[in-house]
Amino acid sequence: MGKNSVLGLLFATVAATSPAVASDNTSDPQLDEIIVTATLRPAPLTELPASVSVLTGATLRDAGQQHIEDVLALVPNLNWAGDTSRPRYFQVRGIGELQQYQGAPNPSVGFLIDDIDFSGLGSAATLFDVDHVEVLRGPQGTLYGANALAGLIYVKSAEPSDTFGGRAEFDAGDYNEHSYGAVITGPVSSLDSAFRLAVQRYTSDGFYHNAYLGRSNTDNRDELTVRGRWRYEPNDQWRVDLTVLRLQIDNGYDAFAIDNSRTTESDNPSVDRQYSTGLSARTTYTGFESATLTTIATYADTVVNYGFDGDWGNPILWAPYTYDYTEYQVRHRSTRSLEIRLGDAPAHGLSWLFGVYAFELREGLGDTSAGNYADPFDATQNSTSLTIISSQYRSQSGALYGQLDGDLGSRTRWSIGLRGERRTTRYDDLTTNLGAPATANDFSPANNLWGGNASLDYAIADGQHVYALVSRGYKAGGFNLSAGLPANQIVFNPESDLNLELGHKAQLDDGKLRIDTSLFYMVRHSEQLLTGEQLVANNPNTFIFYTGNAQSGYNYGLETTLAWAAASRLEFGGSLGLLQTLYRGFVQNGVEYPDRALPHAPDWQAAINATWRDPRGPYARVDVTGMGAFYYDLPPNDTRSRAYGLVNGKLGWETERYEAYLWGRNLLNKDYTVRGFYFGDEPPDFPYKLYTQLGEPRNWGVHFTARF
Repeated sequence: MGKNSVLGLLFATVAATSPAVASDNTSDPQLDEIIVTATLRPAPLTELPASVSVLTGATLRDAGQQHIEDVLALVPNLNWAGDTSRPRYFQVRGIGELQQYQGAPNPSVGFLIDDIDFSGLGSAATLFDVDHVEVLRGPQGTLYGANALAGLIYVKSAEPSDTFGGRAEFDAGDYNEHSYGAVITGPVSSLDSAFRLAVQRYTSDGFYHNAYLGRSNTDNRDELTVRGRWRYEPNDQWRVDLTVLRLQIDNGYDAFAIDNSRTTESDNPSVDRQYSTGLSARTTYTGFESATLTTIATYADTVVNYGFDGDWGNPILWAPYTYDYTEYQVRHRSTRSLEIRLGDAPAHGLSWLFGVYAFELREGLGDTSAGNYADPFDATQNSTSLTIISSQYRSQSGALYGQLDGDLGSRTRWSIGLRGERRTTRYDDLTTNLGAPATANDFSPANNLWGGNASLDYAIADGQHVYALVSRGYKAGGFNLSAGLPANQIVFNPESDLNLELGHKAQLDDGKLRIDTSLFYMVRHSEQLLTGEQLVANNPNTFIFYTGNAQSGYNYGLETTLAWAAASRLEFGGSLGLLQTLYRGFVQNGVEYPDRALPHAPDWQAAINATWRDPRGPYARVDVTGMGAFYYDLPPNDTRSRAYGLVNGKLGWETERYEAYLWGRNLLNKDYTVRGFYFGDEPPDFPYKLYTQLGEPRNWGVHFTARF
């Protein structure tokens, strides 16, 4: 069956089944209640005074395939930057990093998996056996502090079951895609416990063909996920949840072509590997008279190997010129944290919560850039370079925070939170250049930071709430390592933002319809911006990045999500994000940049889906997502992407014991870009040109699940 036949069958099936479903009024469907768990206290989504999206386990299975990359388009005002094999850097409401090549990690978007911090390491977000994903938009100054200026993404894996069971899964698709996974879970009654173990391996050749090497797997994917969960409950007052996570992301990286196609010419394709081990222990004790004590301890260790062919070519392509550059990095990061919370949670009246938090991050980086350029017509242009950077970084954060909640009458509830944080850092490096003296840097900045929130929530009717929120977030300062910067631009200052938000949440039509809408306006102070330039025309490895502070900026827009159980067999969903951003007064390296919108901040994002489930087994789902144009980077790169829309679909048969699906992604085979660079990379004149990394093309496959 050809790909066009698959597309036709998918839409023909949906069209044929939908009218019958619409006329089915024999049952009374309802949407399941969603509880947000990433906040200081778990709360129903419809009562939480904040802009939050929750991708449930059902949504992840229906719309996802392997990685969080597959479902990001369902969340309004959430984007990601390419330049890696999997999304590693996220942007929430236009705020977030695009890359990190050197220097200290300084994320704007927090990213946690089962409480373990993987901020800036989003490749870890495989979806196998994940229960749900929560996206909290806006500054999380009280909740998470310096790493959540723009928001927080929280991934929660499935919990152990008190009933013995499990499942096995298999996928096969084009581009030589395969995956194998298994889950086993059950009680250990003699130890007052339950366990869960999930293992999956996913492989694919990737979507590029290397014409020079004659290979179609230089941008391959090989991803191993191992999750272990243990729950210990010796009595009704004490619970301990232990999580062990092992991820081996062993992907290739060969995703840029001189002609911006899917046919690369690299003679030195590289890798994008991430090996991560994570541990977390969460304990909850409710034995006090009116308070609950929660402790959360985590540890993570990650090694990242990342590289690329700097010239994206080969000797034949560049002849008669010799032009060969490579970049390779080895990054070793470890984190550990301890958090203690004590609070009460009465149904009404005044409630309180106080906590203390400690976090340490250590990172070592080895970066090797090598290259050779020879011009047979002009020997003065010839050069050979070898730069080796070895750096060590350590940061320590300590924070105190608290939150008070209370009633103003029977329908209104208020909340106030505050967090103070002390952050100290130490950085040193040694840079060795071929034929030049070694240079070194040594920095030890420290920052006192604070954030908080205040909100009012009013129940206008049963199942309907409106809220007003004011929140302040913050981000620590840092330092630039690029050569040639003036002394007063080596260190950049902390940033803060103030978020004003109005929202409406409603569960209507006897629980069949849920609508969540928020309007926000964010004012940014001393806004941190990252830009770059190429210092030497014939050396792409001299493309440098540096961060500075703009005087101010703003981000404003709208976010809305909808879920509707239209009938017993049919559900609709949708989301819309509207966004406007602007920075003001950005001067860097002696250049004043024009006020402009932020990169990777599209004006609009939208998604709509329909899911049909017949109790006798048939199943169908269609997802349509779209995104407006966005700038790829800050000036001097003023190039933009193009707006695009994608269609994904799935057809299948479901029973209590078995599932079988035929799935397809990007069914219309649209070309779209996820990253763009504007610089010179083609000898001998090296004209500036836009080079882009493409998103996934049309691909399809089959999936089987067996439960026991």
